[in-house]
Formats: sequence, structure tokens, C-alpha cells
Amino acid sequence: MKKLFLVIGVLSMPFLNAQDITDALRYSQQDIMGTARFRGMSGAFGALGGDLSALQINPAGSAVFLNSYGSMTLSSTSIDNDSNYNDDIFFNGFNNNSSSNLNFNQFGAIFIYDYFNEESSGINRISLGLTYDQTADNADELLSFGQSRNSIDSFFLEEAQGVPLNLITRRAGESVNELYTFLGETEGYDAQQVFLGHETFIIEADDLDNPNNTSYFSNIAPGRFDQEYYYESTGINGKFTLNLGAQINQDFYFGFNLNSHFISYDRVTEFFEENNNTGSNINQVLFTNRLSTSGAGFSAQVGGIAKVSQMLRLGASYESPTWHYIEEETTQRLETFSNADGRAIVNPNVINIFPEYELRTPASYTGSIAILFSQRGLISLDYSYKDYSSIKLSSDFGNDFSDLNADIDTNLHGASVVRIGSEWRNGNWSVRGGYSFEESPYKNDFILGDKNGFSVGAGYSFEKFRFDVAYDYVEQRRVERFFPNSSFNNFAVVDSYRDTLTFTLGMNF
Repeated sequence: MKKLFLVIGVLSMPFLNAQDITDALRYSQQDIMGTARFRGMSGAFGALGGDLSALQINPAGSAVFLNSYGSMTLSSTSIDNDSNYNDDIFFNGFNNNSSSNLNFNQFGAIFIYDYFNEESSGINRISLGLTYDQTADNADELLSFGQSRNSIDSFFLEEAQGVPLNLITRRAGESVNELYTFLGETEGYDAQQVFLGHETFIIEADDLDNPNNTSYFSNIAPGRFDQEYYYESTGINGKFTLNLGAQINQDFYFGFNLNSHFISYDRVTEFFEENNNTGSNINQVLFTNRLSTSGAGFSAQVGGIAKVSQMLRLGASYESPTWHYIEEETTQRLETFSNADGRAIVNPNVINIFPEYELRTPASYTGSIAILFSQRGLISLDYSYKDYSSIKLSSDFGNDFSDLNADIDTNLHGASVVRIGSEWRNGNWSVRGGYSFEESPYKNDFILGDKNGFSVGAGYSFEKFRFDVAYDYVEQRRVERFFPNSSFNNFAVVDSYRDTLTFTLGMNF
């Protein structure tokens, strides 16, 4: 069936899922991704360089290369999610979901111009880099189920109170699509939710004969409810980088990045509820929501590396905030079933297209130290800091994000990241290992826990080529709220485990 397209103007919508803290964080954080060598050391490359993905941390790393170099990386990731259902009364329903995906997550090249006199002062080497790095893998899947005393009817009742009955009642000859579109254009996303709930008989007006009625009750009787929540997301975030670096006076390296970012995120959620409660006119509810997000942004980085001695290197870098421009589309479908009256389905063939908004992510500061043991091996440490309370949303279309920005300021804080890595060589062979710790950006780390990870890897060099492989493992706990910011506050506690095999082929030229 041909779909109608709806463009909504000025919005103030707490239930547009991409415009909440959780999703603002998704576009503000970067995972440890990139080449196998980089991942094998858990990304601790801020004072080292000499790897294309090291430019993510410190752009001065390009000038450490002795010759032009290119690489391409392929990763296979497995995701395990252990979910425990929670409704603030019960804590029940354990389930495990496993999924996997394959991505080309890095490619690029560094071109070295090394024709300066190495004995002279000033610039000894110039580097020019063009790279692509995946910065986040948005693929995820979970299924959570359990029994609750809270019904999804509270989601629709909360929005309905104060809404006139005649606003959400179809006129003679008016279709579901037409009224859903009209409400989106004139009243916004919240009014659409009230219409869906009323049209499927979840909620009913206290006075059906009064078109100005503004109070509603539920057709779902209280009691116990069997509930399931399914979540699946796909997509990646990434950036293309133009890098310029230089070696100065033999012992200093300087670099600068211009980054072009992109966001691709698609999510579908399905919530199912069933009851056999006495007096309940609605016995089943299935609510499906789809969200599609795309965005583009830009940022800049600057950094330096100093050879303090043959054994010691220090690095420092700064990444500016990223200014993302984001667009979103949603579709919805609501289905109910009554043991007495049968099935009701509302499936608006309408895509809600929301106005573009701007997301400014935090700046990042990194300090690094590396100890080199001649050509035998090295140990490296990076420390990074981001103030997530500085995340800001804004719009050129008059959207008011003041409440959300205030929530971000209240609930988020500055967070630290520590990465430790080591590499040891024997002839053409290298072995690597690393550990990473990322502090939760939430003041209440029950919402999102600290992230811990470790990695191992190996590499082999032959003639002009180098082949590297790495395995890394990351775990983190989070709360997955089914309908954020609503009075229906059921959620799942999810323990997420990701392990990745990464393969990189590099070549000197």
C-alpha cells in the first residue's frame, strides 16, 4: 500500500525516543574499534602513533610512520544480552539473546613526504592521511519477558487526560491515516498516541456523548499481566578523517584532523501484553514502533607527541565537540484483542518525518604515556575525559529542548576512560594485550554501568605486508526502559557482552 508522508512542525515530544538521554549518549560515545593492532592493545595509542586507527586518539600519530602505509580491516562481532524483566514490583523473567554481524570497519592510507634533511632543525617529515573508521556498532537485539501488575494502559491514559474527545474521533468518511496525519501536523506526536489508544479501545471517554470530554478510563482491568518486550537495532556510526602531521626537530610530532561524521541507526520495538483479568474488555495488546535515524556532523582534533628520551614518549590531544545534524522518521502499529469482541488493528500507513535538530556532543581530552624497550616491546597508557553534562540539543525549527537539556545536566557528569596496552616483538612476530575501563556517564550508574574490556592480539610482518589479528571482549550493564519518561515504568536490566575478532591487512608503499 502506498505510504503517506507526514512532516511535523514544531515539536515538544518526550516520547520521540531518539530525543532522550539514552540516544543522545549513543551518538556521543565512541567505541574502541579500528585496526587489529589498535584493538589488540585496547586502543592505548595516544603516545605511540604508527597505526592508522591511532589517529582517532592523537592525530600526531601519522607523522610517526617512516613510510607510506595503507590498511583495511574486517571485524566479526558476537553480542550476548542477558535480560531480567523488572516492573518495580516483580523481578522475573530471565532471557538470553545472541546475535552477530560482520563489518569492514576501517580503511585508509598515510602518505609520507620524508625528503627533508634529518640532521637539520625544523620540519623533518610531513604526513597526509585519508582514513575511515567505524566509531560505533549499533547492532543489538534482546527479548525480555515477565509478569507485572503494571499495564501499558498507563502509557495511553497519561497522554489522554485533558485531550478533547472530538479531537481524536474520526469524522464520517475519515480514515485512520487521515486523522493520524492531521493530529501529527497540528497537535504533535503525543496526540497521535492518544488516538491510537482510543481507536483500539484501550482507553475510553468518561462521557461518550460529550465531544468536549477530556477525561478517560481504561478498558483493561487491573490484575496481573504477562508481558514481552522485543528490541532490535541495526546500523553504524563512523567518520572520515583528513589528517595532516609533521615531525619537528626529530623529537616532536604534531597533527591535525578534520572529521566528517555520519550516523545510521534503525530500531524496531514490539511490546506484547496479555491478561485474563476479571472484567477486562481488552485481553491482548501488541504495540510496534519503528525509528530510523540518520545524521551528519563534523569535528576537529589536534595533538602532539614528544620523545622525552629513547625510552619515554608523552602524548596529548584534544577533540572538539561534534556538531551532528540529525533527522528521524517513525512508524507505528497498535493491535488489541478482546475475548468478547475480537480484534482491533490500527496501522497508519504514515511515516512521521521530524524536523532536523542539532546535537552537540562533548569535547574530549586525552593524555598519554608510553615506555619503549628498544625494539623488543612497549607499554602504553591513555587517559581520556569527557563531560557528558555538556551535551546540548537545539533546533532551527523552534523546537524546545530546554527540559531535555536540563535533564542531561542533572543526570550526567564527566567520565574518564583508561586504556592500557602492551606489545612485544620477536623477529617478524608481535604479540599484544590490553585492558580498558570506561566510567559511566550517568551519576546513577544503575542506569548504565561502567564498561570493562580486555584484548589480545598478534601480528606477522613479511616483505611489504603486515597481517594482524585481535580478539577483544567488552561487558556493560544497562537499564532498558520500554517507554522512557512515561508512567509505564517497566524495564529490563540487561547485561551485555560483546566479543570481536578483527583482521587487518596492511601494506607499506
